[in-house]
Amino acid sequence: MEESGVSRAVINTSSNPYLEFDHISTVSSIPCDKQFIKSAAGLLACAEVVLGLLVCGLIAGTDYFRMSPFGWVMFVAVFYWVLTLFLLILFLTQAHSRIPQVPWSTVVLIFNTSATLLYLVAAVVEATLVDHGVKGHHNYNSWAASTFFAFLVSLSYGGSAYLGFKAWRDRGEE
Repeated sequence: MEESGVSRAVINTSSNPYLEFDHISTVSSIPCDKQFIKSAAGLLACAEVVLGLLVCGLIAGTDYFRMSPFGWVMFVAVFYWVLTLFLLILFLTQAHSRIPQVPWSTVVLIFNTSATLLYLVAAVVEATLVDHGVKGHHNYNSWAASTFFAFLVSLSYGGSAYLGFKAWRDRGEE
């Protein structure tokens, strides 16, 4: 006999002890800022993640360890890829709004400016080293493609730095 307005929970038991639950769990949704991902800053951050991953992957698939300057390029690519992914998740989940003590516009400006400069240096270093590969071979092709993407990601970070500067300046005027 079921009363109206009362819902009953169904608990699924199975022979696998890892799937058994003592309580009813609800799925909590993580807030996602869909407006951020559609904004210019969000699109640039996504481009930075994708392009940075391409730079890392293209270099990592070669014998980059034989030439020490490629270690610098890998460091820059991996370091900024991880930090960009962290900031992207932070802004997508709106976790930054829970930490109002941090001046986020200043942090983003400094981060993107440093990423622009260091990625540009890494791209130039990589461009000078492409000639050390044999044309048509795997290392040469990967290094050339990685150089191209390194310049693109430095442009993306430059665009993000510009947007960060505008946000920083607007925050200062308030």
